[in-house]
Amino acid sequence: MSKIVTVGREFGSGGRELGRRLAEELGIAYYDKEIITEIARRTELSEQYVQQIVEHKPVVLYPIHVGRSFYPALDAAAAQSSAVYHEQHEIIREMAEKSDCVIVGRCADYILRDKKPLRLFVYADEASKLARCRAKAPENERFTDRKLARLIRKIDAERAHYYYFYTGKKWGDPLNFDVCINTTNTQIKALAKAIARLCE
Repeated sequence: MSKIVTVGREFGSGGRELGRRLAEELGIAYYDKEIITEIARRTELSEQYVQQIVEHKPVVLYPIHVGRSFYPALDAAAAQSSAVYHEQHEIIREMAEKSDCVIVGRCADYILRDKKPLRLFVYADEASKLARCRAKAPENERFTDRKLARLIRKIDAERAHYYYFYTGKKWGDPLNFDVCINTTNTQIKALAKAIARLCE
């Protein structure tokens, strides 16, 4: 039986690290930013533009094609968003067909629903998310706690909107996931070991 784990996560919750450590514990493939790189390769779009689309905030000031001209119309940008999601859908399914894996974000739980993956959702309280973001931030970053908290809420709202747009379901709703994990005041490494036991 195939072993597929999908990880939805709030920004700053440690979900990406949990996914990576879980893949290491299980000895299976881990996919996250690799999906962006593959979409860019297939569509000839810049990785920066693809990243904007999958975070549901396309910015038309970025060059959509590498070495090509801009698209002037909003309809063209909407078509690009649709094309990126289609490629993402195909790539995620190909990855799941190829081998056991952990896939972070990108509606993978919904795209692979027929394969019955273990669907995780990772969340944390605001203080923990602020602390994790601070620990990973560049030294020259000067966000106040208030500004950083506002940014985290904005990113989570965009993820929720993106998820609902493509799935019709509420992002973070426990009914849409098998295990919801609160990483507040916990060690991600220890959590990964515990979740790995669920997959054995």
